[in-house]
Amino acid sequence: MSDRRIFLKGSLASILLAGLSKSVLALAPKMHTSLPMGAKAKLRFAIASDGHYGQPDTEYKKDHENLVQWINEAHDANPLDFVIINGDLVHDQPELLTEVKKNYFDKFKVPFYAIPGNHDHADASIWKSVFGYEDNYSFKKNDVGFILANTSDTKGKYICPDNDFLKRELEKFKDLKTVLIVLHIPPHFWIPESPFVDCPETISLLHSYDNVKAVFHGHDHSLDAVFYTNKLPHFFDAHFGGNWGTQYKGYRIVEVNEAGKLTTYQVNASKNPILNTTTF
Repeated sequence: MSDRRIFLKGSLASILLAGLSKSVLALAPKMHTSLPMGAKAKLRFAIASDGHYGQPDTEYKKDHENLVQWINEAHDANPLDFVIINGDLVHDQPELLTEVKKNYFDKFKVPFYAIPGNHDHADASIWKSVFGYEDNYSFKKNDVGFILANTSDTKGKYICPDNDFLKRELEKFKDLKTVLIVLHIPPHFWIPESPFVDCPETISLLHSYDNVKAVFHGHDHSLDAVFYTNKLPHFFDAHFGGNWGTQYKGYRIVEVNEAGKLTTYQVNASKNPILNTTTF
């Protein structure tokens, strides 16, 4: 197993979380949670990443069938506004993007948005031809701003997001109370030689807007926790496909209440394995 696949596994994530204050820990991922009693969710969405459709020797079609079923069941139980697919939709075959959209993601009961990962090998023209918008894209829903930016090129190289694009969209949303950022590859090294990309200008830019409340990442299938740059939380959602990572497959739920407070938790959708089992 490569260094990338063991990077920052649960034990180290737990150590990092253990040193955080209670106020920061309130944003940490939880398996079961809901908004405070009496607080109404003005926005609720799911975010998932790393399906790797077309990867050899994986059950990639079943993985995508499962995700559609899981998301639609979650919506039936507690309505979602939309779904975000955060990169690596396909595995090194951009010609499969249309297939995965038509056969799976179009079957969600709610709208979905997608951003490229390093295995999608897609640029603005490819992305727009399939999804109707470019690889750098923003939208607003229920007074919450979302900025989705590409972090790789058509050869799969990790790159920093387009800071000019980020700046322009952050200015457009500067009067909103809450803005959320979606980047497949994190723009920060939490440890040396991590499988991310070091983008200090991006981090500085995000920190300069107080209404940027969280950043969401995919890419490292073994991560389902939260890490920080200063006080800004960066959330991971493990994976729903591919051949490595957390033993379970799942996605993340994010809720924003009327006061602008965020609640988020990771869903062990495959319910495998059972956690915290001890044999002695």
